[in-house]
Amino acid sequence: MSEAAEADRRRVAIVLFNLGGPDSRAAIKPFLVNLFTDPAILRVPFFVRPFLARIIARARVAPATANYALLGDRSPLLDLTTAQAAALEAALPELEARCFVAMRYWHPFSLEAARAVRAWKPDEIVLLPLYPQYSTTTTGSSLRAWREAAAQAGLAREVRGICCYAEDPGFVGAYAGLVRGAYDAARASLPEGVKLRVLFSAHGLPEIIVRQGDPYQAQVEASVAAVVAALGIPGLDALICYQSRATPQVWIGPSTDDEVARAGQDKVAVLVVPIAFVSDHSETLVELDVEYRHLAERAGVPGYFRAPVPNADPAFIAALAGLVRRARARQPGLASDDGRDRCLGGHADCPLRRPA
Repeated sequence: MSEAAEADRRRVAIVLFNLGGPDSRAAIKPFLVNLFTDPAILRVPFFVRPFLARIIARARVAPATANYALLGDRSPLLDLTTAQAAALEAALPELEARCFVAMRYWHPFSLEAARAVRAWKPDEIVLLPLYPQYSTTTTGSSLRAWREAAAQAGLAREVRGICCYAEDPGFVGAYAGLVRGAYDAARASLPEGVKLRVLFSAHGLPEIIVRQGDPYQAQVEASVAAVVAALGIPGLDALICYQSRATPQVWIGPSTDDEVARAGQDKVAVLVVPIAFVSDHSETLVELDVEYRHLAERAGVPGYFRAPVPNADPAFIAALAGLVRRARARQPGLASDDGRDRCLGGHADCPLRRPA
């Protein structure tokens, strides 16, 4: 690159949003309190929420501690997100790009990230959630936290945000490649005559949140339809299910555990695809790899397999780089992967219809 081109390169801060996870055993309870104190998660009157959040967190500490014990008493999510950030910086050689990680419920929080961004003094900022499908409980909550943090940090720069990329061709292609590899490996390991069912598993939501206009379920369905089309496997037995129910409310279904049990009744093997997770964490490494595998064994499922999540898969990182480039080509503000309204169908909580 010439000296002139080097001098003209824009300093672009890319903020990667993710859930976060405890980094020690002692962090598990405060992490859970932060999660359930979020008004986007626990939708009860504000004066009740802190008390109810602590009750729910207290009840979940023991099972969560047991799960994280299988992972060395800490979540791998920050390390994996940091690796994604480094790979994304390398995939944007035309920019002086630096990625900053903003976790929602544990360090580094949005305020930490906003202060780091301000200290770096970028020319512009791109907000990139590591949630492909938009939900008020994930991307919406993270964007709200970022706005508050940026104001508190005194960070005022040109900002472009990506609200979702559920059907982005790069994202779909990356997933299809991972699923096809896992499908072929599973098929090759099964005896002839044993059928293979693909369970696209996404984190669930209470039904009331979807009924109020959250577009998440519709976007999950769009992602699955696009991946299945990209796979092009004739007669593919595939369906969508939902995991990680966290409150006593009625959640969207069918549940992943019910579908694993049904596969045992049908005597079909299953390949579980975590379609809404792009990084490994407790929901993939424990819930899918340990708990549901044990359930499959008890239910008599003739084969249980799990497709990898992208993590720092080169095709996925290339998709993220494409999202950044297209976002920078648009006017400042929030948009989907291609600038179109992805929430067609009257979803009142689509961020392109009203502020996130």
